[in-house]
Amino acid sequence: MAFPPLPIDPALPRLAAALAGGRAAVLVAEPGAGKTTRVPLALLDAPWLEGRKIVMLEPRRLAARAATRRMAATLGEQPGETVGYRVRLETKIGPKTRIEAVTDGLFLRRLQRDPDLPGVGLVIFDEFHERGLESDLSLALCLEAQGALRPDLRLLVMSATLDAAAVAALLGDAKVIESAGRAFPVEIRWAGAPRPAERLDAAVARIVRGALAAESGSALVFLPGLAEIRRAAERLEESGLPPEVDVIALHGELPLEQQDAAIRPAPPGRRKIVLATSIAETSLTIEGIRIVVDAGLARVPRFDPASGMSRLDTVKASRAAAEQRSGRAGRLEPGVCWRLWSEAEHRARPPFATPEIREADLAPLALELARWGAADPGRLAWLDQPPAGALAQARELLARLGALDAEFRLTAHGAAMAELGLHPRLAHMMIAARAVGLGGLACDLAAIAGERDVLRTAAPGQRPADLRLRLELLHGAEAGGARGAVSRARKLARDLRQQLGVRDKARSVEDAGLLAALAWPDRIAQRRGAPGQFRLANGRGATLPETDALAREAFLAVADLDGGGADARIRLAAPVAQAELEAAFADRLETIDEIAWDPREEAVRMARTRRLDALVLAERRLEDAAPARLVAAMLDGVRALGLGALAWNPAAEEIRARVAFVARLEPGDGWPDLSDAALLATLDDWLGPRLGGVTRRTQLARIDFAAALGDRLDGARRRR
Repeated sequence: MAFPPLPIDPALPRLAAALAGGRAAVLVAEPGAGKTTRVPLALLDAPWLEGRKIVMLEPRRLAARAATRRMAATLGEQPGETVGYRVRLETKIGPKTRIEAVTDGLFLRRLQRDPDLPGVGLVIFDEFHERGLESDLSLALCLEAQGALRPDLRLLVMSATLDAAAVAALLGDAKVIESAGRAFPVEIRWAGAPRPAERLDAAVARIVRGALAAESGSALVFLPGLAEIRRAAERLEESGLPPEVDVIALHGELPLEQQDAAIRPAPPGRRKIVLATSIAETSLTIEGIRIVVDAGLARVPRFDPASGMSRLDTVKASRAAAEQRSGRAGRLEPGVCWRLWSEAEHRARPPFATPEIREADLAPLALELARWGAADPGRLAWLDQPPAGALAQARELLARLGALDAEFRLTAHGAAMAELGLHPRLAHMMIAARAVGLGGLACDLAAIAGERDVLRTAAPGQRPADLRLRLELLHGAEAGGARGAVSRARKLARDLRQQLGVRDKARSVEDAGLLAALAWPDRIAQRRGAPGQFRLANGRGATLPETDALAREAFLAVADLDGGGADARIRLAAPVAQAELEAAFADRLETIDEIAWDPREEAVRMARTRRLDALVLAERRLEDAAPARLVAAMLDGVRALGLGALAWNPAAEEIRARVAFVARLEPGDGWPDLSDAALLATLDDWLGPRLGGVTRRTQLARIDFAAALGDRLDGARRRR
């Protein structure tokens, strides 16, 4: 079949030859060259494929669906015929489908179930420069499957911006095919940073208005997140746009139907401004776009293994990301891209974004590795090895959830968790909840946690944290809800019920806290003093606004928080009763006798506590403390206070002065060192025997320090 010409076409024979003669190849082609939609079609009749399928991994659902539609249209077909797709919550695959566009996560589950990938002849990793955790892992597992099970399986890695040499070496010295063609040229204009005291939304609105006045066509604006999109939309609407211009948002919270509408061309006689996150960065053609305005920012999750928490950071987009973004303007005609930074700053930016494997929560990766049987991840081929600290923390969590044994091997419970294809926390919660008749509610909660926030208010920072409010939205309380997000969460909850094999409707939401505690046991929170101040089970602090309805609860189970700062900000939580915690985590409760110096009270703390990790559930005074432990704690207190806190009397000072004087006259004659440093170093010897019954700083005054120091001299030295 003859296809319309695209810039990628001259490279296709070289690519076909590379895959005919080898098991892998790397394709580097500029944005807009047509690699995503042309390469699978061009390879479909390759003799080595022998009628088997081509599976193409896409990092985003929107890209998978859009690429499928464009390829199907090229063939004069509908999605689900020769070309189909699989994304979460939606599949269009038919009996004649030969090309499947799938998201990374769904492919990973398929690979785990059938490592030999029956019926698949080629796996394409599209837009691999994004270096998502699942795509990195999928490539590592495909390489091992290729070596052990499927020597005939071909692998193709594609991107416009890629360290091609490193990827080729990983694939076993694969051939690198380069396509220099671009659909249409894009002129780069450097707008510079926002003016002094000018907010980002104001700068974006200023540049967009100027671009619309100077250029024809519609505009695509890249912003880091939903809050910035909302503010920019308000600013543009207030600025008095021409009547034929529409402002449209494009982000992950939108229903797929609205995402599809955002990428369709503007109606005849109209123009549009699409305000988008990085969802529009790759593998998309938004018809009519010939203006790109790039704020140059990206929002990325970063995981802290020490705290077990993630936070969202706003960072400068890499040069590779900027190249991808500008390419959106040259898909169908010549375009222009305004960048809100300088050319000098551009040269100083990192060439590529940091791979997710180096900064993400590795619990899902650790579970997948255990499922694959890779106890040592070093045996797999990685562009970047999983960081040891983050991987160790992930394995500790999985062991706590019962997914791994002491040797980090997959347990039966872990295998059941992995089958669900969710974050291990959510999978564990669902399986544990099913055993106690709460499976339906657990599916609802997992759907809430797996989607964007379904509760919509004026600003994200002012949304109430109560998980139960979100669950009530799923059960029919529409007021205040983001309709698209609620609809997606309901569909996901139905799918999860089917996976879990439960049918209950879960109309009560009062067990939400207990279920959240099962998923996030390290984030059980106990109020500490003022309303809104909490201590987490992992020892970290966390806060809520005092005005939040949960701020005065004794215990919370926290489903989502921002790990940045000294105290994390609680975003989603539900109250949980202490009795529920003690029953659910009976195997983790510890009774500890605490005998330690309390610097605030300046006394020895003597208490018997019942603890759940860092949380004190009950406490009473310890009446039978061992004398030796009391003395040791009191000595710690003296070390902390310093010798100046001791009640030195004139007789004791005189002994110290006399000994120092004689030691200077008779050096080397064995006189004891009674300096402050020496006395602190030998507290156990001279002060310890006199601390019986002393448990507070104020009681130190009754010690005879002159006698204590005198005991350090033998009879001859006393007379001397």
